[in-house]
Amino acid sequence: MPKVSNYSPEYCHQMTPADNQLQITDLLFDCDNTLVLSEVLAFKACANLANAILEKQGISDRYTGDQLIKDFVGQNFRGMMMSIQEKYNFVLPQDELEKYVGQEMDEVIKNLEAEAEECEGATEQLEKLAQSGKYRMAVVSSSAKPRVVASVKKVGQDKYFPDELIFSAATSLERPTTKPDPAIYLHAMKVVGAKPESSIAVEDSKSGAMAAIRAKIHTVAYVGSYPEEEQEEKAEMLMGLGCEALMHNWSEFPDILKKIEQA
Repeated sequence: MPKVSNYSPEYCHQMTPADNQLQITDLLFDCDNTLVLSEVLAFKACANLANAILEKQGISDRYTGDQLIKDFVGQNFRGMMMSIQEKYNFVLPQDELEKYVGQEMDEVIKNLEAEAEECEGATEQLEKLAQSGKYRMAVVSSSAKPRVVASVKKVGQDKYFPDELIFSAATSLERPTTKPDPAIYLHAMKVVGAKPESSIAVEDSKSGAMAAIRAKIHTVAYVGSYPEEEQEEKAEMLMGLGCEALMHNWSEFPDILKKIEQA
């Protein structure tokens, strides 16, 4: 049988799973701290900009990157700013917010292009999945698409995700949003022709997992990017949301995939 591209819709017609197996056709990956260790680099830039905004508003509170990660992990900068405006009871004019969104993206991309690293073992598993020819793979992120592209390119994962299979809640939708809104997952599945019951999402954050679960996708909780002392707490939280499997290291993904398919 000739090999069919991972990105070709024809590939799914070659699949003949056993009658007692679930047919998984699409793998939808979050990017930040799921495929690429990008959150610390991104939130460092976000903190500088958020603090400048707070200072301009006459608000004395200041954030570190670690504090922003704790409060807003899984959200994009636009969603983070909406939460901060609500918390401190001020409103940015839309044109000013858009200016800050652009500045944040430029600064984050600069950091990612210099320092981003893969989540341990992720690239190896992507290569194996691509070689198998069994699954269509896409990135589904809250982050702006140029940021996602910079992340996967820096760590050599861009060959698995052509432009049309990278989806951003910040820039791919007519109305920008952020996870936990499931809109970006619903959009991605519509574009590639996937069904939720035939898809698996891998997420590391509460907002990301909620988005995938709300879209009725089989969801894997990945905690390998968290410090070891935080992994048990994060695992309990993510599994409590309704994730179907827990992954500490990407080397576990083949077994998790098999178990979901055989469930």
